[in-house]
Amino acid sequence: MPQTAHIEEHFTASAAVRDIVIGMSDGLTVPFALAAGLSGAVNSTGVIITAGLAEIAAGSIAMGLGGFLAARSDAEHYESERIREHIEIRDLPDVEIAEVSSIFQSYGLTEEESATVTEKLSQRPEAWVDFMMRFELGLEKPDPKRALTSGLTIAGAYIGGGLIPLVPYMFLPVVKTALWFSVLVTLAALATFGYIKGRFTGTKPLRSGLQTLLIGGLAATAAFLIAKAIS
Repeated sequence: MPQTAHIEEHFTASAAVRDIVIGMSDGLTVPFALAAGLSGAVNSTGVIITAGLAEIAAGSIAMGLGGFLAARSDAEHYESERIREHIEIRDLPDVEIAEVSSIFQSYGLTEEESATVTEKLSQRPEAWVDFMMRFELGLEKPDPKRALTSGLTIAGAYIGGGLIPLVPYMFLPVVKTALWFSVLVTLAALATFGYIKGRFTGTKPLRSGLQTLLIGGLAATAAFLIAKAIS
């Protein structure tokens, strides 16, 4: 009887989704709060648009730079720990062998079974270090292009999210009317963004959409009230 090939489907772009979530969520809330706060202080959509675009430019640069530096720090930390592991297996091989054996035993292998596997692994220094990095320290080797990609992704997502609450001010001349449309558009964008995020990450899309709407809505409301109070 012919068997259907088993194809595993795993989501492998969690880092990219995380960057988009970081950039988009901040992009939707911060410019919205600024525009909403200014709506109560000025009666010019031109001023609000100019201020909003300036904030988006500054915010995207700051967020993108933060993502870039964070990813660079992760890569540097990984390399420093890898160098340390190389030194330890060279200078303290017995200690490292005991640690490997302990890890295998924590997965259910007996002392004899783990000793056999550990001996074979100790004959391959690079694989030994890879094993210790993954199972002792819980560190995955970062993509060398991750820093730049992360920075650009966060910055781009921030710009995309930030423009959404400003769109009504670009087409509606009355500030109060534009504000209400901005609220509706921003809430709709939060719900849609959460739904799509759920589809990509494997969580329930409707639940993800409602959670994003609630959390983002509360954050935007809090930011709006603070901006309103200050203005």
